[in-house]
Amino acid sequence: MSTPYIPSLDLGSYINGNDAQRKKFSDELGRAFNDSGFVTITNHGLSQELIDKLYQNIQAMFSLSPDQKKKYEKIALAGQRGYTSPGKETAKGAKTADLKEFWQIGQEVLDNDPIKFEYPANEYLEEIPEFNEVTREIYQRLESNGKHLLRAIATYLELPVDYFDQHVHNGNSILRGIHYFPIENPDALPDDAVRAGAHEDINLITLLIGASADGLEVLTRNGEWLPIKAGHTDIVVNVGDMLQRLTNNKLRSTTHRVVNPPRELMKTSRFSVPFFLHPRANMDLASLPSTIDAEHPKVYSDMTAGEYLDERLREIGLKM
Repeated sequence: MSTPYIPSLDLGSYINGNDAQRKKFSDELGRAFNDSGFVTITNHGLSQELIDKLYQNIQAMFSLSPDQKKKYEKIALAGQRGYTSPGKETAKGAKTADLKEFWQIGQEVLDNDPIKFEYPANEYLEEIPEFNEVTREIYQRLESNGKHLLRAIATYLELPVDYFDQHVHNGNSILRGIHYFPIENPDALPDDAVRAGAHEDINLITLLIGASADGLEVLTRNGEWLPIKAGHTDIVVNVGDMLQRLTNNKLRSTTHRVVNPPRELMKTSRFSVPFFLHPRANMDLASLPSTIDAEHPKVYSDMTAGEYLDERLREIGLKM
């Protein structure tokens, strides 16, 4: 999946390495997030067998009939749990909805943390019991990887290594299974209709497990769209808007999109599974004092993660 412009880092060298190896990983991660805004991660603990099983279940779920899927669509939850049908999500500033449908799984609080009562229950897919088991395991593994990555980011920012720990414990993270459905009649589409319009992610960081086809493109710092080749082995990681706000643009949320396939492949599906690592709603996203100086004045107003999420869900059409 990696390209010469997207660095590949060994997460195992951070998790199991000595102090020097962890510092090297943190420096390389921070440098990448200042350059391309994306890295690929290897040695992340997700086996090929588990990833294959995930995609088999994701495809099986989206193969259910529209009526079966509609049972799990809860409009009041603004797409944060269960199924969301086509035409509901629009990239910020775009006029036409993305050509996709998706399913979202959220946090399950397993301790006595009272935040449990702030989260809606996940939808249990009755037709495919294995889907629930596999997606839960993937959620937990990616959340664990994300916590290690945030520790490395904290070191890069010269913060205490555990700076993010309290904010992401039982955080409002989301695992999203996406189906970019076949485009049966491309000539009938609006000119601006694409699988996913250019956007930045809302959260702290995103971890993406491969994809079933090409289409993901990243906007480089010099304004060029760089294709990210599809594959199942590595995990792609990028900065989200919340981390950008917190660091006053020191770490930048990278613009990306999913373009339509070549005409001869229009009638094929594309599947993708990103994990959006969110903090708890009460995390203060006010820019860190260490990122503000005369050359880098404060850019963003102060708000909490919950307030920012609410604002963005309204902007992309999932919340009224």
